[in-house]
Amino acid sequence: MNRLVGKTAIITGATAGIGFKTAELFAEQGVDLIITGRRKERLKEIKNDLEDRLRIKVTTASFDVQDADACREFVDALNVDVDILVNNAGLSKGIDPVFAADFKDWDTMIDTNVKGLLYLSRLISARMKDLNSGHIINVGSSAGHESYAGGVVYSATKHAVKAITESTKKDLHGTNVRVSMVSPGLVETEFSEVRFDGDKEKAANVYKGMKPLTARDIAEIIVFVANRPAHVNIMDTIIYPVAQSSATMVHRNE
Repeated sequence: MNRLVGKTAIITGATAGIGFKTAELFAEQGVDLIITGRRKERLKEIKNDLEDRLRIKVTTASFDVQDADACREFVDALNVDVDILVNNAGLSKGIDPVFAADFKDWDTMIDTNVKGLLYLSRLISARMKDLNSGHIINVGSSAGHESYAGGVVYSATKHAVKAITESTKKDLHGTNVRVSMVSPGLVETEFSEVRFDGDKEKAANVYKGMKPLTARDIAEIIVFVANRPAHVNIMDTIIYPVAQSSATMVHRNE
């Protein structure tokens, strides 16, 4: 059953990977989109493609979620009620241990994964509370459930997303606003290339000898979570490829 047709969804980080696939699958369900990201031209390409193919409305907004003022300007300019907010924008930088990591990498992860998610959650949740309706879906990570060496700050940011999700649900207790999280393990997207500053060989080695999850795999789960009946709230899902059993246990065919 399609309970999504006619709704409006904001998706951050929609220019690639999980964000793009989520936008595409929502559009296939008849959801109008407001897609954000830093690559203005890429957003335009996605808008033109989805509107031509699927007869839905797509609005684009190019800004960095790290910028609180830009987030406020974006939300202030909205002239529609938002039914779904997918806080997807996020990244990892480096795999250095705590005693050797780059402060700039830490700042980038904290400002994007935590602050950016908080800024938009703060601004959109207030509107949803007033409407007594809506759904916030945060894209977390298995790293938000299990920390690992070399991921001290990335794991910390995703543990923060878990805490933010749970606290947001409690802050909205007694309303009809739903709050959820989706927590993937290894997904083959641009994620590893960003983590390794564009080093494609290092990025490819992350997935060597195993079949990772795809962006579509996670997008399908996000759409499933959003499409539950209004009284059903899925708080979290942890998704691994079959070859992965924990943050550090990955079976590889040599």
